[in-house]
Amino acid sequence: MQTIEAIKRRRSVRKYIDKPIKNEILKDIVDCGRLAPSGNNSQPWEFLVVTKHEDLDFLAKVTTYGKFLKEAGACIITFCEKNNRHHLEDGSAATENMILAATDYGIGTCWIAGYNRTYEEDIVSHFNVPQDLRMISIISLGYDDSHPYVPNKRSIDEVLHWEKF
Repeated sequence: MQTIEAIKRRRSVRKYIDKPIKNEILKDIVDCGRLAPSGNNSQPWEFLVVTKHEDLDFLAKVTTYGKFLKEAGACIITFCEKNNRHHLEDGSAATENMILAATDYGIGTCWIAGYNRTYEEDIVSHFNVPQDLRMISIISLGYDDSHPYVPNKRSIDEVLHWEKF
């Protein structure tokens, strides 16, 4: 799949079949996150891959909008160094890279908010995350069990401006 095709095919998927994702694929998806751009090439990220059902169940219970995590084959939580002033942007760029890489593998994803959420401390505690890291995002991963919702996106003519507004 070409990059532009992956961008245009990506959808938020919240229903998954019971099929594990190979560790090699998960590692490659994280590798794509690792290769994202970052301010001053600081690379402030750390990635936690979660595949155990009991941990996915925990995440489904504590997250506000991630109840479907219990059905996912895996999830990836992105953390960034707190003292990095671009941690939100850098972690978001890495997250998007991983979402697009998963799309290329035919794996559905859904970006679940993580940054500044009330459940961040529960997750940090549960997974023994070092205190110098902030949670940026959680993405679910799995093989699609539905026809993903196709959002009504604004047209290019509504959002594109040439030279000035």
